Amino acid sequence: MNIDQVQKVAVLGAGSMGHQISMLCALGGYETYLQDIDGKALDKAKSTLESRMNEWVKKNKITEDEKNTAFSRLQLTTDLETAVSEADLVIEAVVEKLDVKREIFSKLEKLAPKHAVLATNSSTIVNSKIADVTTRPEKVINMHFFFPPLVMDCVEIVKSDQTSDETAQVAMAFCERLDRTGVLLEKEIYGFIANRLLFALSNEAIYLYENGYADFKDIDLIAKKALSHPLGPFELADLSGIDVGYYANLQLYEETGDSKDKPARSIEEKVKQGNLGRKTGRGWYDYTKGAVMK
Repeated sequence: MNIDQVQKVAVLGAGSMGHQISMLCALGGYETYLQDIDGKALDKAKSTLESRMNEWVKKNKITEDEKNTAFSRLQLTTDLETAVSEADLVIEAVVEKLDVKREIFSKLEKLAPKHAVLATNSSTIVNSKIADVTTRPEKVINMHFFFPPLVMDCVEIVKSDQTSDETAQVAMAFCERLDRTGVLLEKEIYGFIANRLLFALSNEAIYLYENGYADFKDIDLIAKKALSHPLGPFELADLSGIDVGYYANLQLYEETGDSKDKPARSIEEKVKQGNLGRKTGRGWYDYTKGAVMK
């Protein structure tokens, strides 16, 4: 299959990543289904996208006609078969849990066309840990969009030993059609490139905080003032979702058994409290009054 044969796309999961990826696909000219098992999540996704695209029209990023055309290409459904039965490319963007992803890909094996490329948007989990529930590992690949996908211009494309060159090239060309920069990783490694760099920074920041060297707000301040980072590591965790990093660490710990890979105590506490960052109103910072409370 080549990129010109990709006409229809399905995005699975209407959360913070999936709903934006689906709009990127629609804006890129693709007939797109956004699927989620939760109808309320789809309603929220639709409302959020309408608000976001109206802002883009006001800022002259797109025209009113372009907005309307994109929405005409985008359909929402709770039914997985409806979403994927005619898809040429499926992008899974559900929770960062291996067992959930494997269950979805086992369903895709039965429901998606045999020619379809099956991609996971996982930010850490390599596709070979998922592909073995299908009979087409050569068509399974990582397409890791960065948050927020409607803004960030990078997608990590990761091959396993079994991913075909054809599949990788389709994924790379698809990114180009979406006006995104695809970067190809020829070998798998947990966390890929960007997150491995971020893990090193985040883990050190957590260590310094938990051992009393500085308050998290001051660590963020140093990262911004001294290193010219747009966000400090704690601010970035709030933006991305504290639970995302938590589940990534859990998965790594399951793989290595090394206690240093366990989620940090302060991270685990916030997940248990439901304080996951901006999406819940509280994380490291308090967003409930419309601004970061320090």
